[in-house]
Amino acid sequence: MLTAGLLAPPADIDSYQLDRLNPPSRRQLAEAGVDIEALTTLRMGDLAAVLTERPPDVLILALPGGGTIAARHALAARWSSDLRRPLLVTGYVGVVYEKLVEGALARAGSDIVLANSGHDAARFRRLYRDLGLDPDPVVEAGLPFLRGPEAPRAGRRFTVTFAGQPGVPAGEADRTYLVDRLIRHAWLHPERVVNIKLRSMPGERVTHAEPYPYPAILRRAPGPLPENIRITLGDMGEALRATDLLVTVSSTAALEAMNASVPTVLLTDFGVREQLGNAHFAGSGCLASFDEVDAGVAPLVDPDWAAEHGVDPLGPEQFVARVSALLAAEPPPLRPYYTMARSPAYLSRLLASYGLGPDGRPATAWNGSTVRLARRALRSTARTLYRTGTHVVAPALRKLASL
Repeated sequence: MLTAGLLAPPADIDSYQLDRLNPPSRRQLAEAGVDIEALTTLRMGDLAAVLTERPPDVLILALPGGGTIAARHALAARWSSDLRRPLLVTGYVGVVYEKLVEGALARAGSDIVLANSGHDAARFRRLYRDLGLDPDPVVEAGLPFLRGPEAPRAGRRFTVTFAGQPGVPAGEADRTYLVDRLIRHAWLHPERVVNIKLRSMPGERVTHAEPYPYPAILRRAPGPLPENIRITLGDMGEALRATDLLVTVSSTAALEAMNASVPTVLLTDFGVREQLGNAHFAGSGCLASFDEVDAGVAPLVDPDWAAEHGVDPLGPEQFVARVSALLAAEPPPLRPYYTMARSPAYLSRLLASYGLGPDGRPATAWNGSTVRLARRALRSTARTLYRTGTHVVAPALRKLASL
């Protein structure tokens, strides 16, 4: 929604939601600025038909990599030749710390691939050139929610905000360790407020599964809790106005804090690893341990690192200018990187998981191949439901039973 807002006023933005398991909650949608009453929910196979009723100039695909692939194939298969097709814009919404090649290739073939920094743009373009793809669609544009320093709220205690992530770290022991350290920090510094900032309410849709929510771990903590530790929710930009030190493992919130000139710590307690995402921040000057946080460390980001990694981003001018230039010309045919000639096994499974056949049209002929692909997709969904039931629902029910 913020990216669309760079191109048009809210009244000219139509919102669509893919009909998938566990969609965003009404609270999440409203917080993102979506007009819930005007929101259209659709299946991937109906994408072209629904958009034909009100053809957009630009379609921003706010989907994971597989969804962007499926959407491009669905549009290419069924978009009316009598209508000018919309420009397709894709990109990343945060720190690109894993699946660089997979994610970039999933977005290849879009008219614009947004990169959040000069560092990311250079990596995407190099990869595209190495594979014989046109690097020109890569456009550097800063994360749209970076707003720069704001006046902090006066008359409050020194506040430490821990920005939690649903999937990093993933294990129960590591997440319990973080809660224990936050409790310890609150006891060591009674003059401070310690906020555990959640990205979502328990049960709401998040990018990565969260089998061990921080509120549940905090409730299980032995002994009384210090009065200065709290659970918070809501807009990160608003939270940063009341924050004097941001602590996280690798959240995009770190970039927001750096952009707002708030001292920031990327924790090294679990190592500095690509899997965690904190390796992305090597050179920022903000890697530190919880022991150092307890001792009072409050690092500010290195200016050179910040300039290269999108903390002080370019404005939207380059993105807006590219859109204007493309709208003034005839859009070329859609050319996704993944085709049935190049990657038939991968693409068939992926399209089937979105209800599409190999040709990008809604799957209607239930032949043996389609049945096998559907079974694989359903099996993957069943595994996800099983893990959610065993790791999230069952512990919650046991907790309720013990009250």
